[in-house]
Amino acid sequence: MHSETQYYICRTCGNMVVKILNGGGTLTCCDQEMELLTANTTDAAVEKHVPAVTREGNKIHVEVGTTLHPMIPEHYITMIAIAQGDKYQQIDLKPGQQPIADFIVDDGPVTVYEYCNLHGLWKAEG
Repeated sequence: MHSETQYYICRTCGNMVVKILNGGGTLTCCDQEMELLTANTTDAAVEKHVPAVTREGNKIHVEVGTTLHPMIPEHYITMIAIAQGDKYQQIDLKPGQQPIADFIVDDGPVTVYEYCNLHGLWKAEG
């Protein structure tokens, strides 16, 4: 049973997990329940956080923000991911890299996610 992609975080140690299949149960870490993240709810500059998605055929190009997000050790994008039906792809990023990624996908809509180490989870449809 496929469900919407969900991200959870441990507020104690910072571990983040992606839940791609809902089989029930509760996700825990550090002896406590993990927190479900809700995209696009942090009070931050939208132009630097919402993924800008362009599509040419089956190629998806993602840039984090219409103004590229900073990528310094104190403030950066940790990952860019795409969910499409039962498929999931993720690229991990480090400070100093560009917050840009390309993916090959099937026909049909995709959901693009990115995670900012300070401002949380953001998403866009493409």
